[in-house]
Amino acid sequence: MEKRLAWMILGAVGLGLVAGGLIFTFLPASQVATVTDNLSIITDIFLRLIKMIIAPLVFATLVTGIAHMGDSRSLGRIGLRTMLWFVGASAVSISLGLILVNLFQPGVDSGFALPTGDSGIETREFTYKSFLTELVPTSIVDAMASNQILQIVIFSLFFGVALAASGKVGEPLLKGIESLVDIMLRITNYVMRFAPIAVFAAVTSVIASNGFGVLAAYGLFIGGFYVGLLILWLLLFATGALVFGLANSVDLARAVKEPLVLAFSTASSEAAYPKTLSALEQYGVPRRVASFVLPLGYSFNLDGSMMYCSFAILFIAQAYGIELSVLEQITALLLLMVTSKGMAGVPRASLVVIASTLGFLGIPEAGLLLILGIDQFLDMGRSATNVVGNAVATTVVARWEGDLKR
Repeated sequence: MEKRLAWMILGAVGLGLVAGGLIFTFLPASQVATVTDNLSIITDIFLRLIKMIIAPLVFATLVTGIAHMGDSRSLGRIGLRTMLWFVGASAVSISLGLILVNLFQPGVDSGFALPTGDSGIETREFTYKSFLTELVPTSIVDAMASNQILQIVIFSLFFGVALAASGKVGEPLLKGIESLVDIMLRITNYVMRFAPIAVFAAVTSVIASNGFGVLAAYGLFIGGFYVGLLILWLLLFATGALVFGLANSVDLARAVKEPLVLAFSTASSEAAYPKTLSALEQYGVPRRVASFVLPLGYSFNLDGSMMYCSFAILFIAQAYGIELSVLEQITALLLLMVTSKGMAGVPRASLVVIASTLGFLGIPEAGLLLILGIDQFLDMGRSATNVVGNAVATTVVARWEGDLKR
C-alpha cells in the first residue's frame, strides 16, 4: 500500500481532471454547484482528519527530539543553523519571484477587467507587537485546538527542555511521549488510505467549477510561476548536493516523492507533514533533528508560498499599471521576509500576506480578485515546494550536525 500510494494519488488526479471536465461541459451550472458541494464533503473530512493529527504529532515529535539532544548547547547550535538556513532560503525564494515576474511581466497588457470593491479576504495590520506576543500561546489547549503550529512549537520547546533537565524523573513521561509518536504515525497510515479518494474529489470539484478555460486565460502567469518553482527546486537540491553530495540529493528527491505528490494534489502542506517526517527518517535523518527542524519549517520556511507572494504582488501591480521602483520592490521583499512568518497558520495565509503587503505598497487590495479564481492551481505548486524546501533544510541541518546516516 505504501509504495502504491503515490501512483494511486496521481491516478486520482488524472481521473479528477477527466471527471471535472465532463461535469463542467455537460451539466448545467445549478447541478454543477450541487455536485461540487457534495464533493467538498469528502475533501473537508480528509483535511479535518489531517488537522486532527498535526498538533499531537508536532508536539510529541518535537518534545522527544529536544529531550534526546542531551544539552542546551546542542539545541542552541541546531536552532541557529536552522534559522540561518531559513533566512537564506526565504531571501532566495522571494527574490526569485520578483526577478521572474519582472522578466515575464504577466500582468502587463493582460486585458483583465480590474476589480473594484472588497476582495473578501480578511486582513490585519502587521506589527512587531502582535507578532511577538502571538508567538506565545495563552493556552496550549487552545493552540492545539486551532492548529497554531508556531505556538505549539514554542510550548514544545519549553516542555522538551524541561523534560530533558528532569533526568530520571522524566524518563517515564518521555517513554510515554515516544509511544505517542508511534501511535500518531500509525494513525497517519490509516488516514492516508483515504488520500486518493479525497484527491479525486478535490480535483474534480475545481475543474467542474472553473473548467480548463481559466488556465488558458492566465497561461503566462501560471506558466511563469511554475517555471519559478522548477528553478527553485533545482536551486534547493543543488545547494543540498553541495552539502551532502549529488547522489544523496537525488536519493532525497526520490525519498520525498510520496509526500510531495500528496501536497501537490491536496494543495496542503499540512497533509504531507506526517509523510515527510517518516520519509526523512527512512532516508537517514535522525528523529531528534527531523522532529525539531521540520515543525519550525512549517512556520518559518514556506519557500513556495513566499515566492508566490512576491510573484502575485507584482502581477497585480502590473495589471493595475502601477510601476514599483527597485527600492519599493526591495521594501516588499524585506516586508515579506517578516510577514510571511508572522501570519503562519492563518487559513489561506498566502492571500492574507499578499493583501497586507498590497495595502502597504498603496496597491488596491481588491486586486486579489484577479488571482482568486486560479489560486487553487497555484496553491498545489507552492504546497509541494514547501515540502521540498523543508525536506532539504532538515537534511542539510542533519549533515551539518554530522548525524546524517548516509
